[in-house]
Amino acid sequence: MVRLDDLQVFIGAAELGGLSAAARRLDLSPAVASASLKRLEQALGTQLLARSTRSLRLTLAGERYLDHARAALDAVRAGSLALEAERLALLGGLSLSMPSDLGRNLLRPWLDAFMEEHSGLNLQLRISDRVADLYRQPVDVALRYGVPEDSSLVALPLAPDNRRVLCASPDYLARHGAPASPQALRGHQCLRLVLGTALHERWSFERGGESQTVAVGGRWQGDDGEIVRRWALDGMGIAYKSRLDVLADLRAGRLLELLPDYRTEATPLCLVTPHRLMLSPAVTALRQHLLDKLDGYLAEP
Repeated sequence: MVRLDDLQVFIGAAELGGLSAAARRLDLSPAVASASLKRLEQALGTQLLARSTRSLRLTLAGERYLDHARAALDAVRAGSLALEAERLALLGGLSLSMPSDLGRNLLRPWLDAFMEEHSGLNLQLRISDRVADLYRQPVDVALRYGVPEDSSLVALPLAPDNRRVLCASPDYLARHGAPASPQALRGHQCLRLVLGTALHERWSFERGGESQTVAVGGRWQGDDGEIVRRWALDGMGIAYKSRLDVLADLRAGRLLELLPDYRTEATPLCLVTPHRLMLSPAVTALRQHLLDKLDGYLAEP
């Protein structure tokens, strides 16, 4: 295989008339430059430069190969510049994974605004409450609730103070009453979310330094967070949802918060990538856009 640094030495020697001058331009020692040229000639099976102690000139083979060497380096530089321009101008594709309810009802309009601002980007959304495998699926970044269990993943906070909220519709509360304590949830229809293969049926609460976890039950369970929220809005039962998912409903009175004196489970929203090298300018700009939108949304009365 021909090495690009060997091509640079050969081109430099041909243009400057000597290996020493080429070595100085490339910040190499003369010995390294000489070994580089010999390696290139051995790879090609021909002598490119005829050299003596006082002079250096291109052979016929060297004259023919020089244009190809220049073209090869130009092509590599052009590719690097194209990638850099893509990064700086936010061009190319961006694949995102995000939870169902959050993605459809809160993030989608913000993503649309981001895409309108950066017309060179293409967006692919994967909306699901199933956790995407960032190592096997074609996903650049994921928006997830909670801190990833895999410590090798990079998680950047978007809403670090987000928590779950216990809530129900006014209609449900008018028919069944509100629970007076977490333990009273056992007498209510609780709307449970299936996460992967696990049923999220143990709801956590804390007050006065004492924590308790209640195993809840109910007739409705599903693997889509939006469906759980819609069941709550329709008066089917009590939900234990991320506050970001139901904040608009709470503000509008469509849902009412229950047991507000209890501290509920923390569920920070994070932007997750498999490696810091995935934090391209497009991903960095998207994170800042979402941070700005979330700050404004959470600050609304």
